[in-house]
Amino acid sequence: MRGRYVTVHVRERDDVGPPKATVVAGRRVGSAVRRNRAKRRLRAALSLQTLPAGRDIVLVARPGADEAPFSQLCEETAQAGTGAPAGAVDE
Repeated sequence: MRGRYVTVHVRERDDVGPPKATVVAGRRVGSAVRRNRAKRRLRAALSLQTLPAGRDIVLVARPGADEAPFSQLCEETAQAGTGAPAGAVDE
């Protein structure tokens, strides 16, 4: 699922363990300072979400994520909890 500031990849696992999540920001986001700020903000937004068990989640920061309104980041990361159907990988 692609939003303006974040792309969310969700994959269902066969087990029912706790969800696993990671946040990445490529060089297109900007300098190291901007990339780290974007990742911190996305981690904070993700921590506010209730994630279902048995999912692998990758949040990819897009340009502008470091300065985006926090409410918009929260809205886009909410897709991680309600995302792809079982077994699907969203690209």
